[in-house]
Amino acid sequence: MACMITLSRPTLSPSSSSSAPLFLPPNPLCQVTTLRRFRTVRSKSFTSDKSLSVSASSSSLQALVFDCDGVILESEHLHRQAYNDAFAHFNVRCASSESKSQQPLNWGSDFYDQLQNRIGGGKPKMRWYFGEHGWPSSTIFEKPPGADEDRAKLIDILQDWKTERYKEIIKSGTVEPRPGVLRLMDEAKAAGKKLAVCSAATKSSVILCLENLIGIERFQSLDCFLAGDDVKEKKPDPSIYLTASNKLGVSPRDCLVVEDSIIGLQAATRAGMSCVITYTTSTAEQDFKDAIAIYPDLSNLRLKDLELLLTNVVPAS
Repeated sequence: MACMITLSRPTLSPSSSSSAPLFLPPNPLCQVTTLRRFRTVRSKSFTSDKSLSVSASSSSLQALVFDCDGVILESEHLHRQAYNDAFAHFNVRCASSESKSQQPLNWGSDFYDQLQNRIGGGKPKMRWYFGEHGWPSSTIFEKPPGADEDRAKLIDILQDWKTERYKEIIKSGTVEPRPGVLRLMDEAKAAGKKLAVCSAATKSSVILCLENLIGIERFQSLDCFLAGDDVKEKKPDPSIYLTASNKLGVSPRDCLVVEDSIIGLQAATRAGMSCVITYTTSTAEQDFKDAIAIYPDLSNLRLKDLELLLTNVVPAS
């Protein structure tokens, strides 16, 4: 049974060296809560806006859709490492986060957990941060860029370098898929279900992750694969899941999404899809009230369990 304790919004700092308090942009659809010591949580109905509610009338599981980061692999600490490596490589310095030792920008783990759960996509993360704390100096631009074109160039270069660094980490062979993911994928394909992966991350990095973690054969057998490059709007916008529904030829109500965060959950439910959550250490305290089930991982979950969950979803009143 879930124990839910409402928390006030924390004051955040990007690293131990920063003296300026940070507040992430408010998310009116997300009330942060603590979820502790629970087993599977099954909701009787959805309480989202009626226009975005999941209709379960005659629903049957026809497509299983996975997020990548946080679901197939627990990756946020790897992304944070790659960002900090990029900041160090280009000597990125923001006036509001520079320490007395004049070290490059470094995003701390607590700050990054909050950042990645509020803002989807690497470029939007950096654009928000620099917008809040001042555009940085770097080896790319000796002085902080003022023109929009230069700012876009800075972010593009940082993101490209970060992506390549992230690929190096994945290729190291030290990263493994989360428990139960491969078995569920195999069960879905064996049962004739459509299988998809929808990630907000850069396509090249997602492809590398999937080829290394689920294997080339499974990756090539996916019925649909979409990355952040394929849609204009990032999660929590539902575009990526609506696009997947069209490509799969499956109604949203017959799709079941596996996500790890409130951003992903919102994207799925806004697309009219049911969603189960497999949370990580960085997302465990989020409010997943609109999920039809919540799990610490997928190790004890079978396809038949998901089929039953989707069948039992009650339409919102």
